[in-house]
Amino acid sequence: MNAQNPSAVQKPQAAMIADCDIHPIWNKPKDLYPYLSRRWQEHIETFGLSHRHGWQTGTPYPKGNASGYRNDAWPEDGGKPGSDFNLLKRDLLDANNIELGILNATGANGQGFQNLECAAAYCTAVNDWLIEEWTAKDPRLKASIIVSYEDAPAAVAEIERRAGDERFAQVMLLSRTAEPLGRRRYWPIYEAAERHGLPIGIHAFGFGGYPITGGGWPSYYIEEMVGHSPACQALLTSLIVEGVFARFPKLRVVLIEAGFAWLPALGWRLDKLWKTLKAETPALTRKPSEYIRDHIWITSQPMEEPQPREQLLDTMDWIGWDRLLFATDYPHWDYDDPAHSLALRISDENRRNFFRNNAREVYGR
Repeated sequence: MNAQNPSAVQKPQAAMIADCDIHPIWNKPKDLYPYLSRRWQEHIETFGLSHRHGWQTGTPYPKGNASGYRNDAWPEDGGKPGSDFNLLKRDLLDANNIELGILNATGANGQGFQNLECAAAYCTAVNDWLIEEWTAKDPRLKASIIVSYEDAPAAVAEIERRAGDERFAQVMLLSRTAEPLGRRRYWPIYEAAERHGLPIGIHAFGFGGYPITGGGWPSYYIEEMVGHSPACQALLTSLIVEGVFARFPKLRVVLIEAGFAWLPALGWRLDKLWKTLKAETPALTRKPSEYIRDHIWITSQPMEEPQPREQLLDTMDWIGWDRLLFATDYPHWDYDDPAHSLALRISDENRRNFFRNNAREVYGR
């Protein structure tokens, strides 16, 4: 916060909060064995877990703070941050009056496995683990359905298995996939999500087997972090111009952990180019920015912090105060504390929408 800026006034956090990006994790792969058949336990013991890109098994770039975690999030028993329900309940849910927490189980969750049969079984195991170890312990927590999105039939089967279960709030994909997410190979996933009234949450990260830039692998962690926004711009462009929203008019998409200040500029650029190139995309009957407005929600973390900070309000006005969702990204190092987030002069209505109401609307909770 800028103490010299009169607009940067810290207000008390909302009475009740929805946190749209919480990361639970298991301590070791064997923690998931109770949810895997003997076949897959033996397969993992014999062959290991084959990833589409080996870096997904570890940290591709040196992280400045213990693999990207907060220092105060480490359990006393030596487990990983995000693995201890009681610690998360005390330090996140109870401490911040969180009444709705969306669990996004990223990491080696099966979505990036090369063996698609193993991937589907592992995703199912993760979802069963989320129920047993998290949502069953606190009704405030709702899980994202982890699906093997490179295998659309398996992903649809998992959606069908979980649809109607109030312990799940959305279907989760990752931003770096084998092909652009607008491609028709992924459309059965969107059809199933729309049919069951489930949003699609697309979280930053993932490896589709290719470098994260057009020129190869970058050198530094900062490039990896900045690269999440371009990845989301590319996938959103693909969803729009390849006709996903035209084909699935009720589909809701939540973009998670890639910032949001880039969204207006992308909308402006798409609208400008579409005027000239609309013959290439006959499925689009409206400006691209209108599809963004109708179908996209976006989480706040990591929130951009310009100087002067009030410039951020113009961006948020364009996106719409009904489309922004608060997120902490607990237990990671760039966690956003709700008591210090959005330290700007805004209306009470916008503040309530940002911290709580928008999430309850999009997730139907």
